[in-house]
Amino acid sequence: MATSRRVARVAELIKREVGSMLLQEIKDDRVGVGMASVTDVIVSGDLQHAKIFVSIYGTDEARAETMEGLLASTGYVRREIGQRLSLRRTPEIVFEEDRSFERGVKVLSLINQLSRDRQEKEASNEDTDSEENSLL
Repeated sequence: MATSRRVARVAELIKREVGSMLLQEIKDDRVGVGMASVTDVIVSGDLQHAKIFVSIYGTDEARAETMEGLLASTGYVRREIGQRLSLRRTPEIVFEEDRSFERGVKVLSLINQLSRDRQEKEASNEDTDSEENSLL
């Protein structure tokens, strides 16, 4: 079992290498359809499994196509990771789509909408108060 510091270091190295591969080396046209970037990598304590989270910008079709391309290039990515990092055993690679950015944008838009609604409600309350005062 590797130390947590080593696991974190291996995860960071994998993140950097896979990010570089996404930009320059993976030749599958499907990967280039949606703009993809590596957001996080989780490596198991025994360094046998790596879950790579990928954020994909584009339409739902482009996301699906990009994920298909990434799944098809898993063997290439694993082989390159093994050669570049010279680990005793190369971890099994699993790509997962990371939609946290989209969820964050959605939450921010909801908060902004609530804030606008609150301001409008306060403005309408002030208008009715001023009308009542002018009638008195």
